[in-house]
Amino acid sequence: MNVPVLARTLEAAGLSTVLVTMMPYWAERMGVPRALAVEFPFGHTLGQPHNVVQQLGVIRQALAVLATAVVPNTIVHSTAVWPQPVAEAVQAWQPERPSPIIAALAPQFRQMLRRRKREE
Repeated sequence: MNVPVLARTLEAAGLSTVLVTMMPYWAERMGVPRALAVEFPFGHTLGQPHNVVQQLGVIRQALAVLATAVVPNTIVHSTAVWPQPVAEAVQAWQPERPSPIIAALAPQFRQMLRRRKREE
């Protein structure tokens, strides 16, 4: 089960949810009840390892979204900033050679992004 479906299932059972995501486009498309979008490198949804202040800040923002969002599919963009330039962070996160699955999926992903740009 994917996270947006799980969130909607929990919401239907009366439990409020908020998704913290680095992919707000997909959160919007999938129809999550509420989301906090963070511009962090993949794998670091709440922040840098061992950076408790940063992580708690993101958690507090997510709880604020949970408390204040009144309409479905609310996506709030976090004010948290990664302390390293995006290009450097992406380079540091990426392995020297992509895994076989990433190598196979990358061309399809690029095509999807091109189609999306044409639609906009």
